[in-house]
Amino acid sequence: MQYFRKFTLLCLVIFSFCYSFNGHANAPKEIFWEDLIPKGHVQIDTQDQASHEGSEQNWIQPDLDAPVVKELNGQSVSLPGFVVPLEGDSEMITEFLLVPYFGACIHVPPPPPNQIVHVTIKGGVPIESLYDAIVVTGIISTEGWSGDIAQVGYKIKAVGVAPFEL
Repeated sequence: MQYFRKFTLLCLVIFSFCYSFNGHANAPKEIFWEDLIPKGHVQIDTQDQASHEGSEQNWIQPDLDAPVVKELNGQSVSLPGFVVPLEGDSEMITEFLLVPYFGACIHVPPPPPNQIVHVTIKGGVPIESLYDAIVVTGIISTEGWSGDIAQVGYKIKAVGVAPFEL
C-alpha cells in the first residue's frame, strides 16, 4: 500500500510538471525570414540586386508569385524585422509593413511578397526609431495584402511589439 501511494504521488508530480510545462506550448513560435519561404522554392535575393542607379526597373517588386508557407496560417509567432510605417501619427503607429532589412520598400525595391508582413496592432504602438529592429508577436495569416508600396504575402494581427535584442 505504501508503494502504491509513492507511485501515485510520483505520477501526480510528473503529471503536474508536464501539464505546467505544456502550458508553454501556447507560447509564440519564434520564426525568421527564411521560415516564410517554402522549402524547395528558390528565392530571389533583392537586397543584393538593389541599386539606386540605372533604370526604374530596379524599383519594381520582383517575384510577385512568391509562394507562402500555408502551414503558418493561424499560428502564434514572433518575427524580428524593420518597420515601414503605413498608418498612425507622430506618437503611435497602428499599421505597418515588417521587412527583413532596413530600407526595404523605402530606399530600395521591395522584397518578394513572402518577405513582407502587413502588421496591424489595435491601439497602436510607439516606434522610437525606424533604424532599430523590432520583434512582432501575434497571429500570422497567409492572406495577402496589397498597397501602394508593395504586394504582401503575410499578415500579422499583433499583440505585442518589442525592441529586438540579440
